[in-house]
Amino acid sequence: MIEWFTWVQLIVAVAAGLLCIGMGLAGRVPSDLTIGALALVEVLLIVQVVVAFVAPALGNEPTGSVLEFGTYLVGALILPPAAAFWALLERNRWSTVILGVAALSVGVMVFRMFQIWTVQQA
Repeated sequence: MIEWFTWVQLIVAVAAGLLCIGMGLAGRVPSDLTIGALALVEVLLIVQVVVAFVAPALGNEPTGSVLEFGTYLVGALILPPAAAFWALLERNRWSTVILGVAALSVGVMVFRMFQIWTVQQA
């Protein structure tokens, strides 16, 4: 993982999460803005997949469990589309809150992936 990119992902995920939760608690249903915020989180995760495959070839190998890292990455990739599907299926204020919770969850998962990649000893 690339440290600065991890922080970008984390900031975007938290901002998207707070935006969606705020709009949901204000009574707004899912909109282009909230779905788009979650889509941006997903796009950054897809870029992270590419980085995770290329980084070891360039000498940036994980210090923790590759299996654990991969599990977090796959889980994080599934979360935004699943939340968006649910939000579009059941359009109410709580669906928007769910989008926010999904984005915040991705933020936590990205931070954990960074810890696995850099901090732990194999």
